[in-house]
Amino acid sequence: MPPADARGPRSVPLPHGLRALRHADYRRFALAQLVAQVGSWMQTVAQSWLVLQLTGSPLKLGLISTLQFSPVLLFSVVTGAVADRLPKRRLLVATQSTLAGQALLLALLVATGHVEYWHVAVLGLLLGFANVVDQPARQSFVMEMTGKDDVGSAVALNSASFNAARIVGPAVAGVLIGRLGVAPAFFVNCASFFGVIVTLLRLQARGLP
Repeated sequence: MPPADARGPRSVPLPHGLRALRHADYRRFALAQLVAQVGSWMQTVAQSWLVLQLTGSPLKLGLISTLQFSPVLLFSVVTGAVADRLPKRRLLVATQSTLAGQALLLALLVATGHVEYWHVAVLGLLLGFANVVDQPARQSFVMEMTGKDDVGSAVALNSASFNAARIVGPAVAGVLIGRLGVAPAFFVNCASFFGVIVTLLRLQARGLP
């Protein structure tokens, strides 16, 4: 038999599209983000169903989407510049905490029977402002975790994660709403953000300005 390699077994190189997974920080962050994205899609379905229950108006349902996405349309350039000048990990902890609080408040309003349309509208606008800060900070933070050589792999994996969550989240939300109502979907989404917050606090990457 040939002598064993004194250097030990060689690790199998990952395909180019998966190379970002070589980085432990990115693996943990990507998994937490996948869970949070599933929760966010669950909330999207539950929120739409809630608005239709409250108003029965397609116009008011569309207005909620306008309120959620208008901050991204109007302020992305500004918040992108701001995200580059602040500690990104702390900024992400703040945005994820805001998103968790938004989901929790909506869940409590529904569970106690006090929810009204204007509550959903205001919280939808809050969601939009949190996302417009969160998105550029998260994208920049990913580059720090993976380095420039593997950022292309990270972008591809993030896209795959987003599309997987877009399939799984609404399906789970449909089953949950059908069995237990809309409030549990908001509670689940809130819990998913706490997973991201804990993961961020345990990462070695600091997200320096």
